[in-house]
This record gives sequence, structure tokens and C-alpha cells, in this order.
Amino acid sequence: MPQTPYYLLEERLLRRNLSLIKDVSEKAGVEFILAFKAFALWRTFPIFREYISHSTASSPYEARLALEEFGSKAHTFSPAYEEATFSDILRCSSHLTFNSLSQMERFMPRVVASPEKVSVGLRINPEHSTIETALYDPCAPGSRFGVLASQLPDTLPAGLEGFHCHCHCESDSYALEQTLGWIEKLFGCWLPQLKWLNLGGGHLVTRKDYDTCHLVSILKDFKARHPNLNIILEPGSAFAWQTGDLVASVVDIVENKGIRTAILNVSFTCHMPDCLEMPYWPEVEGAKHIPDDALGDIDKGAHLYRLGGNSCLSGDYLGTWQFQQPLRVGQDIVLRDMIHYTTVKTTMFNGIHHPSLLMRRMDGSLQTLRHFTYEDYRDRMD
Repeated sequence: MPQTPYYLLEERLLRRNLSLIKDVSEKAGVEFILAFKAFALWRTFPIFREYISHSTASSPYEARLALEEFGSKAHTFSPAYEEATFSDILRCSSHLTFNSLSQMERFMPRVVASPEKVSVGLRINPEHSTIETALYDPCAPGSRFGVLASQLPDTLPAGLEGFHCHCHCESDSYALEQTLGWIEKLFGCWLPQLKWLNLGGGHLVTRKDYDTCHLVSILKDFKARHPNLNIILEPGSAFAWQTGDLVASVVDIVENKGIRTAILNVSFTCHMPDCLEMPYWPEVEGAKHIPDDALGDIDKGAHLYRLGGNSCLSGDYLGTWQFQQPLRVGQDIVLRDMIHYTTVKTTMFNGIHHPSLLMRRMDGSLQTLRHFTYEDYRDRMD
């Protein structure tokens, strides 16, 4: 076996998800595309291309990855495009969504003048979401995402061909049904002027309890009401959902005030930030998570451990877990379903480049110590 820590992606499980997504896509008459923000292991793209044709990007690096490694131009959205990299965005994109009318007004002349054929969209905010975690809610009051219906003119700006809406997170088809209702209620008068509608990500169609029949039904009904629209969905988690694990090892066990911590050779803050931000609780093989408010009910002889990371952050640990047997140094710990939104956050999330490292010399001149490039992003996903 390889030395820990390592991610282990199962091709069989990946193909299972891809087959289901392709089946739903064909039955509903819609297109599913891969969101790199959740999964960008480009060496697996030949497998993806057997089932889907396009991907979605949120940065110049992701757009390049789409064109150069996935083999097709990206459906690109960014909260704000930059002058210096917009030419790269145009070169690598088939669809380009603006987050605001001001950005659209600013960059539309460059789109029109470009030799690249790019379909332009605008992100809308339906002011409705079923997401309970505020950190993940793009429709919360004051959100920086999307244009409100009250901000749109009666006639859409020239060249605008699509709307983009994203307001789901590991959601079911009934949440999408509500969203479609809000889109029609608030933005329905503009839909006849468009060619496509991108419903964003967060559609967890590969979860066991997801009602794919209901999904197909509501999408077909919506398309029947709006036959002019091509419908696009861009989930990330759904493609890599429960396709692989992160395997680590116990390197030490420490105890303080009756709390035992198994220190692993991975870090939650470095490798699994969602576990601290959300928090998102992975399944741990051979263990049961015990909530803090239930610790008093557990037998004192139970094999309880915190799982701690190996960084210097005091809060680099995850909850309390009850194991069937005492843990030992050198034992492997398997963290289930840690491929989506984990491999990408271990590298450069969303393909956002790292800041350059500069030093001001004694004579006042600036010396570049390190400048990060697309190759750093690509190679880290290698």
C-alpha cells in the first residue's frame, strides 16, 4: 500500500455517478457540465468525456484547464473579471456570465470585438434559497452574487443570451422546483428574450435518496413552458460524491484533562477546510461521531478520541469519535467521501492564483521572490 496520507479515487464509483448523470441528462433533455470548483483532477477527464462534453470555470486558470485538458471551452462565471486576464477568459470560454450589469457594460465591447464566439449571460438572484448554512447561501440579504429583478430594465441589454442562477448546496429536486417557481415569478418576463438558462450547481443527483424521476419531470415541464431555453446544470459534488476517501495514519495519541486526541498526518485546516468552515463531518471508517452534548451519556471506558491534525493551529481537530477498539500509533484512519471539495481546496480553490511574494530591498527596489502561474495550479492537480 502507498504511504499515507493519500486520496483514493475509485473509478468504478466515478463511472457509476457519471452514468446516472448522463441518464438523467438524456431523459430530461438538459445538459450537465462539471464544476471544477468541486473537482479538477484533470487526469480523470478522459473518463468524464465519455459521458459529458463541457465544464464550468470561475477563474482564468480553470478556464484554461477546461480548454487545454478537458478539450472544450468553458462555461465561465466570475464574481468580477479583471482587465489583465479578460482576454484569456474570452479565448477559453464558450459561455461567459457576468455577475453585475456594471461588469457587463464594462466588458461587453471587448466581447463584441473579440474574434471568439462567446455567448453572454448574466447572473440573477431570485432572493430565495433553501440553504440553511449562511456561509453557503448566495441569496442571503446583501449577497454579492447576482442581479435582482428590480435592477433589470424591461428590455435586456443587447447581446445578452442567458441567465445564470445558483442557489443550491447538496439540495434535492424539490428545492430546485421551488427555485424554478421563483425564477418564473420574478424573471419570467425576460425568459422569452433568452437562449439558455444555467441553473448552477448544488444538485446532488447522485445521492441515494435523490428523486431523479421528479427532477426529470420538473425539468421537462419547465422546458415545455419555455421551449426557447437550453437548460444547463453544473453540479460539482454530484460527480465525485462518495467516489473516494482520504487515508491518513495515527502518528501520536495525547491526553489532556481526560480528552484523548489521535494526531493524524493530515491537517483539517490545510487539507479539509470545509470540516472547520461548515463544519462538514466525514464518515470515519470503524467509528461513530459523538456530538459534544452527548458525551456525558457515553461509557467512560469507551474508546473516544478527537481526531487532530498535524498543524500548529490549536483548533486543527475534528469532533469526538467512538472507535470499536483502542487506536494505536501507525494505524490507518479512513475519512470517507473526501474527493469533492477537498482535493481542490488542498491546492488552489476555484483556480484562484496565490499572491506573488515580494521583498522591498534596502535601496527601495522591489525583488520578486516568487510569482505563481497557471502551471502551479495545473501541476498541483496532477
